[in-house]
Amino acid sequence: MPSPDSVPPFSFELHTRLRDSPTLPEERVRENGGQFQARTGTITTPHGQIRTPAFIPVATQAAMKAVLPESMAAEGAQAMLANAYHLFLEPGDDVLDEAGGLGTFMNWPGPTFTDSGGFQVMSLGSGLGKVIDMSTVANPLGDSQMAPGQKRMARVDDDGVWFRSYLNGDLHRFTPEVSMRVQHNIGADIMFAFDELTTLHNTREYQETALERTRKWALRCVAEHRRLTEERAHKPYQALFGVIQGAQYEDLRRQACRDLSEMGFDGFGIGGALEKSQLGTIVRWCTEELPENTPKHLLGISEPDDIFTAIDNGVDTFDCVSPTRVARSSAVYSPTGRFNLTNIRFKRDFTPISDTCPCYTCTHYTRAYLRHLFKSKERNAATLASIHNERFVLDLVAGARAAIEADTYFEYRDEFLGTYYGAPSTSPVPSETGGPR
Repeated sequence: MPSPDSVPPFSFELHTRLRDSPTLPEERVRENGGQFQARTGTITTPHGQIRTPAFIPVATQAAMKAVLPESMAAEGAQAMLANAYHLFLEPGDDVLDEAGGLGTFMNWPGPTFTDSGGFQVMSLGSGLGKVIDMSTVANPLGDSQMAPGQKRMARVDDDGVWFRSYLNGDLHRFTPEVSMRVQHNIGADIMFAFDELTTLHNTREYQETALERTRKWALRCVAEHRRLTEERAHKPYQALFGVIQGAQYEDLRRQACRDLSEMGFDGFGIGGALEKSQLGTIVRWCTEELPENTPKHLLGISEPDDIFTAIDNGVDTFDCVSPTRVARSSAVYSPTGRFNLTNIRFKRDFTPISDTCPCYTCTHYTRAYLRHLFKSKERNAATLASIHNERFVLDLVAGARAAIEADTYFEYRDEFLGTYYGAPSTSPVPSETGGPR
């Protein structure tokens, strides 16, 4: 066994590849449009390991809404993701640095991620809000227009972005160097390079411009990351992931992958605008180009069909705010689909949300009680529903991981999706990506 001094501060070990399975049917590969990239592995960080594929719950402001970190640990979460932009505004990245880093500050002992603030380039710049629409855009806004009724709060130039604080209106400047400094102060194990997130509303011409801007920002992020790593050598090492943009365009996505692969990133995030029907294809373009021995993170995805599509095509980790966001409006996941607990039919339903779910909520509470909490506007309604939804997604992905190892992945995937979307009262939910990354 190697000594602690010989263990690298960050590494990725590949275990099982689905495409190596002797039972993989050729018709499956043809249906997928290309070779399956699904695999299992282990990401090692200074604060622990992440067994992949893995879902990473979102704690945007160093907190999950209505849920304690201890609850997430008990439900099997392996890591948490926070947002650099939000923490920069409140309480300030210097406060987290003084506290000993994100994990110490929020009492989370495991690995942590931070997004760069790139999501806010889009959400505040276009006024499209917290969700990236994955459906076809019939009437795109174009490159300079705002969403109806919105005011532009971010402006992009080649050097960086001017942000108007959503808290008090103060003006702030984010550049690749500022994003790196903020994320180093926050102290997450894995952080992302500063990027310009585009939407399906943008033209091909603007996608090309934004992609070149993101490439140049990536080079600046790498340089500043190296400088800060040397300057802060007394701190645990923080891995830096490059972010792949390029929207729906194969040539742009593949070029972005080739460009960023040469920069020495520890891993990669796959982000940006894409249609739901193109999710698997676009992810596969990227995983085919990126170095196999690096982890890949998909930014903002959580619906079951999208999760399996992402895993099919080589995603190792992914995050999304959706499980807790929908939980706060009483929507919960079950093996036979998503439903709202406030429905009148649950008033005298004294069964758990799911008979097969081992989460704290299903072990202790009934649908009738949860409906009562929501109707009474009790705050613990959101807590209990969020715990269940997070556990549902965590277990879904843990099952996929085990199935890849056991060479039963397609049986697991098909049974899960057939049950979830096959119930008469349930239909696939339109996907949403992002949230306050």
